[in-house]
Amino acid sequence: MEFLLRYGYIVLFGTVLAEQIGLPIPSAPVILAVGALAGVGKFSLWGALAVVLVAAVAGDATWYQLGRSRGAAVLRLLCRISLEPDSCVRTTRIRFEKLGSFALVIAKFVPGLSTAAPPMAGVTRMPLGNFLLADSAGSLVWGAAFLAAGYLFGEQLEHAAASAARWGGWFLAIASGLLALYIGWKYYRRRRFLHHLRGARVQPEAVKAMLDRSEPVFLIDVRSAAEVEETGKLRGAVWLDLQTLESAPPEIPRDRDVIVYCSCPNEASAARAVMLLRHRGITRVRPLQGGYEAWRDLGYPLDSAGPAAAR
Repeated sequence: MEFLLRYGYIVLFGTVLAEQIGLPIPSAPVILAVGALAGVGKFSLWGALAVVLVAAVAGDATWYQLGRSRGAAVLRLLCRISLEPDSCVRTTRIRFEKLGSFALVIAKFVPGLSTAAPPMAGVTRMPLGNFLLADSAGSLVWGAAFLAAGYLFGEQLEHAAASAARWGGWFLAIASGLLALYIGWKYYRRRRFLHHLRGARVQPEAVKAMLDRSEPVFLIDVRSAAEVEETGKLRGAVWLDLQTLESAPPEIPRDRDVIVYCSCPNEASAARAVMLLRHRGITRVRPLQGGYEAWRDLGYPLDSAGPAAAR
C-alpha cells in the first residue's frame, strides 16, 4: 500500500498497459485499490480514470495496428495460448461480426474478447477513428466501473482483503487445484480431438491431383464471411458457415468426395463440419490439411475475393 501511495499513477498505468498488451498481470485489483484511495482523498478519481483510459487505449491501439498490418496471423498467435486454440479464431470472428464496434465497448468485460477484439478490428479494416471512439468508450466504462467500486466500497474491500489474508492459503490451494483439473480436461479433450483428426485429413496435393483428373470433387469453405470477402476461396468452392450446416444444411452430393476447409489451427472448424455431415449420412467427406493457407501457399487456383453470399 505504501508503494502504491508513492507511485500510484505509474503503477496504475503500467498494470493496465501490461494487461492490455497480453501479459498475465490483472489490473482490476490495482484499479480497485486506487479507487478506494481516491475515496479517502489520496488520489484524484478523474486523474486515475484518465490514466486508465490512456493506458488501455495505448495497448489496444498496438494490437489494432498489428492486426491491420499482419492480418489473421496475429489472431492465430493469440489463440495459440488460449484454452481453446482450435476454435478461438472462428469464435472471435463470429462474435466480432455480430457485434461490430459494440464488441470493443463490452470487450473488457468478456473473458477472451478483451485481447482479441482490438486485433480483430484491425483485421477487418475498421476505420481508425471508429476504433478509437469505440475502444475509448469501452475503456472509460470499464475503468469507471472498477474505480467507482473501489471509491464506494473501499471499507468493505479492506475487510475482504483482511479475510483473504487469513484464508488466502486455503482458497488459493483449492482454486489452483480446480484450475489445474479444468486445464487438464481441456488438454485431454484437445489431444483426443487432434488424434482423431490426423487420420481423416487429406493433403492439398491429393485434392489438386483429383481436380486435375477432372474427378467430381465438392469443395466447401466454412470460414467466416469476412475472410471469404477479404481473400477469396478455392476455385469452385461453395461457402457455407457452420451455423447453416448445424441448423439447416443444404443438399450436399453423396456421390463424390467432399472436401471441407477453413483457416483455423488444426483445421478445427473443417473437422466440426465433417462430423456434422457424417452424422447426416455423408461419408465421403474429409478436412483439407492446412486449410486455405496451405492451398494458397502452394500456388493453387483461387477465386477472386468478393461477397461470400455469392457462394
